[in-house]
Amino acid sequence: MQVHRNIDQLPEFRQAVVTIGTFDGVHLGHQQIIRQMKAEAVLTGGETVIITFFPHPRKIVGRESNKGEILMLNSLEEKIELLARHGVDHLVVVPFTEAFSVMDARAYVSELLVNRFHPAVLIIGYDHRFGKNRTGDYQLLERLGPAFGFRVIEIPEHVLHTVAISSTRIRKALLAGQLEEANENLGYAYQLSGTVVEGNKRGRTIGFPTANLDPEDPDKLVPADGVYAVTLTIIGREGLYKGMMNIGYRPTVDGKTRTIEVNIFHFSDMIYGAVLRVTMCKHLRSEQKFESLDALKKQLADDQILAMAVLLNSY
Repeated sequence: MQVHRNIDQLPEFRQAVVTIGTFDGVHLGHQQIIRQMKAEAVLTGGETVIITFFPHPRKIVGRESNKGEILMLNSLEEKIELLARHGVDHLVVVPFTEAFSVMDARAYVSELLVNRFHPAVLIIGYDHRFGKNRTGDYQLLERLGPAFGFRVIEIPEHVLHTVAISSTRIRKALLAGQLEEANENLGYAYQLSGTVVEGNKRGRTIGFPTANLDPEDPDKLVPADGVYAVTLTIIGREGLYKGMMNIGYRPTVDGKTRTIEVNIFHFSDMIYGAVLRVTMCKHLRSEQKFESLDALKKQLADDQILAMAVLLNSY
């Protein structure tokens, strides 16, 4: 998949089959739309092109009280990797600015869609809105299509409803610690990526050293507090590692800051500054406060046994 971040330097797309959306999660609902795009591209002898926006439009045009409160299922880089995995030919990342948000709807069609993408087919949701004050819609595209030489295909309401419900359900499931439900709706296991930063090193004093993660994307949804069985990669190193991850406030040691800590099984290297990509496979238990460090240590040993069994049977 080719990724284009400069809309002034786009190639000449061949019979472009274009759709527009955030595609956050690239979940099963989104995958249905991608399959429709690919099928249409086969019929037209064209290429699939997804237009997405960065940052998320709500960070620019949302109500002031909501700006910055967007929990995303994917970072941009994760989204790129997932779309490539599903065989999309081109992803165009359009910078979403205040100036862009007030573009006239007809100018949006002629200057952005037609002049830059030359679409043969636009696949658009029945309720898609664009342009200043969201005045552009599916009906406008249908009226302009013949003059500009593109066809418009509607994504039906029931498909869009499935996409919206899936995104909402995934977010709610992750925030409730229902990881298995979220992963089922995603069609893959949820991931967190971050840089290893220095912690208080308390874990190593009880035999469970941890790598403390600083998430790479501040808008990325961090799932509910608790202990999870995980696999992970260390960027720049070969190999898939197994471990368990704790998200929470570490109440047994009076922690006051929410942390993300990963205990990598059978691993003792110092990796401060390394970037980890953690795949969350199963929620093991909620975070809890123990009477003593010895009690915590015993529970962590049990968690490790359970996590190893889960990962042995699943991965």
